[in-house]
Amino acid sequence: MTGSGNKHPDQSSGYHIPVMLKEAVDALEIKKGGIYVDCTFGGGGHSRAILEKLGPKGKLYVFDQDEEARANAPDDERLVFLPYNFRHIGRMLRFNEVQQVDGILADLGVSSHQFDEAERGFSTRFDADLDMRMDRRQARTAANILNEESEQELVSIFGEYGEVSNSKTLARTVVAYRAALPIKTISQFKEAVQQVVKGNPHKYFAQVFQALRIAVNDEFGALKEMLEQTPSLLRPKGRIAVITFHSLEDRIVKNFFKNGSFTEIQTDEIYGTRQESPFNIISKKPILPTAEETRKNPRSRSAKLRVAEKKTG
Repeated sequence: MTGSGNKHPDQSSGYHIPVMLKEAVDALEIKKGGIYVDCTFGGGGHSRAILEKLGPKGKLYVFDQDEEARANAPDDERLVFLPYNFRHIGRMLRFNEVQQVDGILADLGVSSHQFDEAERGFSTRFDADLDMRMDRRQARTAANILNEESEQELVSIFGEYGEVSNSKTLARTVVAYRAALPIKTISQFKEAVQQVVKGNPHKYFAQVFQALRIAVNDEFGALKEMLEQTPSLLRPKGRIAVITFHSLEDRIVKNFFKNGSFTEIQTDEIYGTRQESPFNIISKKPILPTAEETRKNPRSRSAKLRVAEKKTG
């Protein structure tokens, strides 16, 4: 294993504890000679569990736009590490001469490692530059958003992505502050808006930071692009398992599995034409972590796993 000796990074280095590990991997019904994709490699916990079920001829393609995740990749010829956002899943698989796969897994949680590295700017616990980029090759940071977006755009970001109750007041406060001084660091941002914080400050800033992180990394746009490619990428009876961490993501996944598209099809009033989803939904209700898992790993509390299978017809 490169970068971490014989240690298991999920347990020994604390890089990231994989959520619903058994449930997610079991849901894929791994075939020994199959081809699988882990869209969010991170610490590699889910990927290792997949590799354990694969035979010598199986293949696993893993995506992670954070270059630091590559160090967690095991030295295994069955695994191919692709340092890209999973929105490029189809293009990168075709580049590797793969047309269809047997299963796709995506754990949409931010890696614990990213939260715990102060300089990445993901966490309210530290003071650092307002960065929040998953992919450091991109230019736009959280500071760029706070200093450059219009007041109305900030209202949308805080309200839609963070479900911040006073998003209009917060946006107005940010715009007034930045007129005199650019907002660059976490502590400066907290100071700038402290007068308008509602309720529990820890929860409030967690919601605001979630909103900024989603905007910086275009998380919903990337998720939708990835999902839209899966019907053509999955073989018949191939499975997709997605772990989400808040209601907005979960709704996107749930609706896509149900409809197979994000494009509204006009219903024919006479013939009742209805869009046919390419999926059979395996998990009618989302699969939740066990009480034991949430006790051992509090960050798993909000996780939901949804599973669908490509129809054969």
